[in-house]
Amino acid sequence: MFNFIHTYKSLSDFFFKNQLPQTYDNPELALFNYELAEELNLNIKTISTKELAHFFSGTKLFNNSEPIAQAYAGHQFGHFTMLGDGRAILLGEHKLTTNKLVDIQLKGAGITPYSRRGDGKAALKAMLREYLISESMHYLGIPTSRSLAVIKTNAPVYREKIEQGAVLTRVAASHIRVGTFEYARYFGEKKQVIELVEYTVNRHYPHLKVEKNVALYLLKQLIDEQIKLVCNWIRVGFVHGVMNTDNTTISGETIDYGPCAFMNEYNLDTVFSSIDEQGRYAFGNQGKIIYWNLCRLAEALLPAIADDEKEAIDLCTNVLSNFPELYYSNWLIMYGNKFGFKYCMKGSGEEIFVKEFLSFLRQHNLDYTQSFLMLQESVPSLNENYSTTLFRDLKSKWKQLLLNQNISLEVTLEKMKLCNPIYIPRNHLVEEALEKATNNNDYSAFTNLLAKLKKQYDLEKNYSELIELSPKNFEGYVTYCGT
Repeated sequence: MFNFIHTYKSLSDFFFKNQLPQTYDNPELALFNYELAEELNLNIKTISTKELAHFFSGTKLFNNSEPIAQAYAGHQFGHFTMLGDGRAILLGEHKLTTNKLVDIQLKGAGITPYSRRGDGKAALKAMLREYLISESMHYLGIPTSRSLAVIKTNAPVYREKIEQGAVLTRVAASHIRVGTFEYARYFGEKKQVIELVEYTVNRHYPHLKVEKNVALYLLKQLIDEQIKLVCNWIRVGFVHGVMNTDNTTISGETIDYGPCAFMNEYNLDTVFSSIDEQGRYAFGNQGKIIYWNLCRLAEALLPAIADDEKEAIDLCTNVLSNFPELYYSNWLIMYGNKFGFKYCMKGSGEEIFVKEFLSFLRQHNLDYTQSFLMLQESVPSLNENYSTTLFRDLKSKWKQLLLNQNISLEVTLEKMKLCNPIYIPRNHLVEEALEKATNNNDYSAFTNLLAKLKKQYDLEKNYSELIELSPKNFEGYVTYCGT
């Protein structure tokens, strides 16, 4: 089925441990992503659902699979610790027909040498959430890991209460993280840092091999990748919820959908995670946090950048000093696209308008997604604030700016439709789908919601419930990590 190779095992065994997945007597297929399987060129036509359950639970191994658990460290809420795959096992790297490699990982596959007294298991509800939200992010056009399968293990998982166990098959460009470099830096030697730099560049950014200082240019590349990613999150109102350095990928993909959710009312302080009591990873802090994470990456790369530490620090400081301007210019471009502008630059009237519009949303507690639809007149008005003189004045300013840029309203609206989703995974609908699936074994709401979230930029009359806000009893909605 998979065309596995194992380039990660070419690294020294400092970076991983061989580890077989846990086996189960009666695993059961809950979800399988047939579209993704086709994209991966997997031949599953002759494989029964029972066999799929055995393979994707880890009970039966694929041919040529050499399972490992990867080592890494990380700053979790600012505190550094040794981590590693405590409940995840990498089966191998699947080679696509394009020669691109993707990791195939089982999440919730049992205890590993990095489990730190954990049980190595995953709860069904948390794995279903990751499946739903990661696929939704993919169809929003945001770099992300993908979900191939969810298998019910029919074994209990003990958390705050007893939950159903599950294994998720995750597909990612790789699972190399900022925390992988931190692990090499603080638990290894200079040679391990250099080894990881060389592997990462070969795997993800081979064009950098011509550079004289490859490690420094890798840092520059990752600054660009992470800025683009976080601006994409801001574009759709996504709150990751746990932006630890071990959840920041070197590939520039979104990964680890624990306490994530999508913002309804526009508020920079929006937090959903039950454990983020100080708002460290709030919606409006995501740009600052990715900068903080990149600084930790720079510290980890120092031995590979220059033999003299002071010289290495000076080089990294110079590169990182560009972050604020780069981030803000990308932020403005992203919002310029949301408003359909040709350009949106610092000091311009367009910049002033963006801030004025967002301030209006905050002042009146308006829905972030809906408000751009109101500007586009894509859907009927759902709030009296969109009928006020103030909103009409904002709309007139917007149209005047378009005239100043010599761009027609028709062209503008087509541009806006490409980056302003009409639908997002509304929290109450996500929760309803997860509850029905886990409590009643009823996946109809889940599959129906997922099907609709594949068309988040296309207005469909029968999708009206995805435009509506969460009910009042969902104010203060809280998400949980699931570990």
